[in-house]
Amino acid sequence: MSRALQPQLGRRIALRGALLGGGLALVTGPAACSTGTSGAQPDRPSGAARSSTAGDTTPSKPRDGTGTSPPGPAPGDEGRARVLLAYFSRAGENYHYGDRVDLAVGNTEVLAGIISARLSQLGVKHDVHRLDAADPYPDDYDATVARNVREQDADARPALANPVESIDGYDVVLVGSPIWNVRPPMLMHTFTEAHDFTGKDVHPFVTFAVSGLGATEREYTRACPGANIGEGLAVQGETVHADGPTAAADWLGRMRLPGQRT
Repeated sequence: MSRALQPQLGRRIALRGALLGGGLALVTGPAACSTGTSGAQPDRPSGAARSSTAGDTTPSKPRDGTGTSPPGPAPGDEGRARVLLAYFSRAGENYHYGDRVDLAVGNTEVLAGIISARLSQLGVKHDVHRLDAADPYPDDYDATVARNVREQDADARPALANPVESIDGYDVVLVGSPIWNVRPPMLMHTFTEAHDFTGKDVHPFVTFAVSGLGATEREYTRACPGANIGEGLAVQGETVHADGPTAAADWLGRMRLPGQRT
């Protein structure tokens, strides 16, 4: 997208996948997973998100007060969670088959909940962490489109309200987001650049309108040297409730996850 804001229709087409409910995915741009720090953006948070642990079947919910990140599980602890499911999602006014719809729960958060439920069915202990922006995105679709364009043009790192403290104890990281203008929200760069993913299995999942995974897997490979980039999952935002359960089950079934029942 050019540095000048495109006409309203063009912006809507370009970013419709992005605002499908905001969850997480990196398509283009350097969402670096190397050691470092930075900022990012969340979906329509009303406060900080907590982290759910192990057998939880739903993603973390916002709570009052300043967000605190989940500490990485202590290495050597028996029964510890070795899988982290971290995602960003945006509710509010979203693109929907060329029109607009108000979502109480963002599409990517819906998909994250489906994935978490399936992990529990498989016996996989895991932590769930919803990433929220320190400066929440507006509910208005076009206002969010314009803000995302500015952030992409500036290569911004929006601050996180509730950064993950450590990923050291995790072997597998499932990273989710919507696709915004063929890229993940810039907040995802903030998350990945704060951690060292060396030796970890990273599997992206996204919700989209027309882009699918795009260049997600290629971008993660380039941005996360030392990580093992696994197969990604892309589910259309408008059909996430209907298609998400089967898609997530098939996707997870092709992985080897710590503690998974055979």
